[in-house]
Amino acid sequence: MRKALTREFWDERYGGSDRVWSGRPNRRLVEQTADLTPGHALDVGCGEGADAIWLAEQGWEVTAVDVSRVALDRTAEHAIERKVDHRVRVGEYDVLSGHPPRHPRRSHGFDLVSAHFMHVPRDDFDGVYSRLAAAVAPEGRLLVVAHHPHDVDSGARRPHGPGLLFPPEQLLATLGLEGGSTDTWEVEVAEVQDREQETEEGPMPVRDTVVRLRRKS
Repeated sequence: MRKALTREFWDERYGGSDRVWSGRPNRRLVEQTADLTPGHALDVGCGEGADAIWLAEQGWEVTAVDVSRVALDRTAEHAIERKVDHRVRVGEYDVLSGHPPRHPRRSHGFDLVSAHFMHVPRDDFDGVYSRLAAAVAPEGRLLVVAHHPHDVDSGARRPHGPGLLFPPEQLLATLGLEGGSTDTWEVEVAEVQDREQETEEGPMPVRDTVVRLRRKS
């Protein structure tokens, strides 16, 4: 399963077509950042840059990171096309590297760390998401959106492998938030949310894990 997180895997996938994703920002990102004041954002696993570019258009300064060089080149190109390249910085980052992502000019972290549909093996899960949480600045947010395991049971998705899809409770447990907010984190959203996804056979109901946390000062 780790092979699917390598630079070689994703460079080959992105290099196989002109565009892999829709070019539209993730719906949950739009919903969950609507009430936030723009600041410095980290988009982890940015792909072709739709989320990063949308955030930049809302006034965020965005660091967009991905393991794929092809994806980062496309993000940079699309940022130029949308005239937000002055707000979008791209950089290579391997989520399995063991090093927390850092802002190039800020020692205290990002105002928003966003990871959408980034599914890692269960053995790597705690380390990956703990490092992302460590990259959040005081009063900043960690926003994690994932496919919920229900989608495999319902037939909406093929099995991604054991433990790759996860419920909100798994992330909360990783960060010591099983009982809710702590002195370090406020749990603002920890929900399973339904939506419809367009497929070749028509709209299909799916479920998302949505978690938004605020790091307290």
